Amino acid sequence: MVLGGADVWTSFSYGYRNDSPSGWLLSPSRCKLILFEKNKKYPRHNIRIFAHTYYANEIGRPMAIKSSSQMILDDAWNKWHDLQLQGWTFEELELPESE
Repeated sequence: MVLGGADVWTSFSYGYRNDSPSGWLLSPSRCKLILFEKNKKYPRHNIRIFAHTYYANEIGRPMAIKSSSQMILDDAWNKWHDLQLQGWTFEELELPESE
């Protein structure tokens, strides 16, 4: 295998370079969002990822939380990749301010 060649396998998703899945994915129907974020309480060798699922409004912004789960890094990457293959898209969003 040539370093930097086409046969190099990585855990990175579609050019999104990070050590863990991080950010928002929006469902194809635009009714749900999932926020992936690292649980900072776990050490580097035992990374855990939170996946917070939100209901989305008509313009694809988070409205209310539906559920939360925590998973090991490999499972989080698998879910991240599977969702993108199912048509979920990466979105750059901020959580809405609480009133």
